[in-house]
Amino acid sequence: MLVLTRKVGEKLLIGDDVVISIVEVNRGSVRIGVEAPHHVSVLRFEVYQRIQEENLAASRIGSAMDIQQAAALFRRQGAPSEVVGEKDK
Repeated sequence: MLVLTRKVGEKLLIGDDVVISIVEVNRGSVRIGVEAPHHVSVLRFEVYQRIQEENLAASRIGSAMDIQQAAALFRRQGAPSEVVGEKDK
């Protein structure tokens, strides 16, 4: 990890197109500004972690629900012939 000391008004450049500006320093907090192209996602790390946790939880629930829904559909309509190997019959 690179650790730098910056003063209010100073900037950092990340890559060719992301600029970090020090806007304000108070007791225990620093306000920063981020200039980045629209295709670059800028998130607070704790928000990013929460999104990842939510996506993981949704994928687990979604997978189980998809399997249950597919099984119910097969029971109601019968499996497609390709699935049960009857394609060539």
